[in-house]
Amino acid sequence: MRIAVNARFLLSGKLEGIGWYSFEVLRRMTKKHPEHEFIFVFDRPFSEEFIFGDNVIPVVLQPPARHPILWYIWFEWRIPDLLKKLDVDMFLSPDGYCSLRSTIPQYLVMHDLAYIHYPKQIKFAARHFYKYFVPKYLNKASHVFAVSNATKQDILQHTTLNSAHVSVAYNGCRDSFVPIDESQKQKIKDVYTKGHDYFLFVGAMHPRKNVDQLIRAFDHFKQKDKTSHKLVLVGRMAWYSEKISEAYESSRYKSDIIFCDYMATETLVKITGAATAAICPSFLEGFGVPIAEALFCDVAVIVSDRFSLPEVGGPGAYLINPDEYISISEAMSQVIHDPLLEKRIEQGRIHRKQFSWDQTAELIFYQMMQDFNCSRSIF
Repeated sequence: MRIAVNARFLLSGKLEGIGWYSFEVLRRMTKKHPEHEFIFVFDRPFSEEFIFGDNVIPVVLQPPARHPILWYIWFEWRIPDLLKKLDVDMFLSPDGYCSLRSTIPQYLVMHDLAYIHYPKQIKFAARHFYKYFVPKYLNKASHVFAVSNATKQDILQHTTLNSAHVSVAYNGCRDSFVPIDESQKQKIKDVYTKGHDYFLFVGAMHPRKNVDQLIRAFDHFKQKDKTSHKLVLVGRMAWYSEKISEAYESSRYKSDIIFCDYMATETLVKITGAATAAICPSFLEGFGVPIAEALFCDVAVIVSDRFSLPEVGGPGAYLINPDEYISISEAMSQVIHDPLLEKRIEQGRIHRKQFSWDQTAELIFYQMMQDFNCSRSIF
């Protein structure tokens, strides 16, 4: 069987949420099923690190699809022509896009519907593209995989799809995210926070991530608890980040706030594992990968009570109201004073077992094969 895959988020040294999902699922799927041929379709020169075996055939399809007009050209003209030319049996797209013009079965991974909930936080052209095309993509797909039950319910609420048409295919966690020992923790603190404990946020500095409220909460926490804790913020500064800059400039504890850019995995593992707690105060997350990563490092998690975050954080998470910075501040205080902290971490160890890349890769592959075999039996 020939399976074409949208591989445009496999970017060497630049893997983020969708890129890591693509990498982890496709690596496992191609290695476990060498009897099938996988055609990886890139939109720019690719790295050999993404050619996972002899059954992976790379194709570069121009133009680079990084703008709504180019998305349209790539998915509605270049992709269907390629699929037809190569006589492909099915098309897997891990980034929420597919082709309306292609007639072959297509399988879509949907990470969130943020454009519906926070339209003003998405650039004009992209917003209008999503509004028009995403509902059509969801209806076009032979099957949709949502990265959380919260995302699945959002899809069902905003489309006419039935529940059987959408499966939950969770993110997993990279194998390198494991607990680190006390000596390693201290070395990380010495490098990043002059030896002090710290709370950690990981993610793009985007408005719906609510980083400005987190900074205000940290101020309140510091004033109230008088600790030496720092706040470490890891991620690229995204668009519409004025509120974050304003909150930082207004902070009386700005010297205790450390901004770090995108980190390589080996560094991120250590800085996650050494944190007092990982915090995700977002208004909306399709999954919340940094929270799962913290759970796998035996680190406490403080999460918003919105959308998928309680689902990912699990029963051991400290839930906060993201609209109230005092709620975030109180959770910080609770973590450092909680006599039941170890019990919460143990709950996290149990809860995290459902986040498995092996399970996700096999779930997606099984659904595609089941559909393919059913369609063959009909004819």
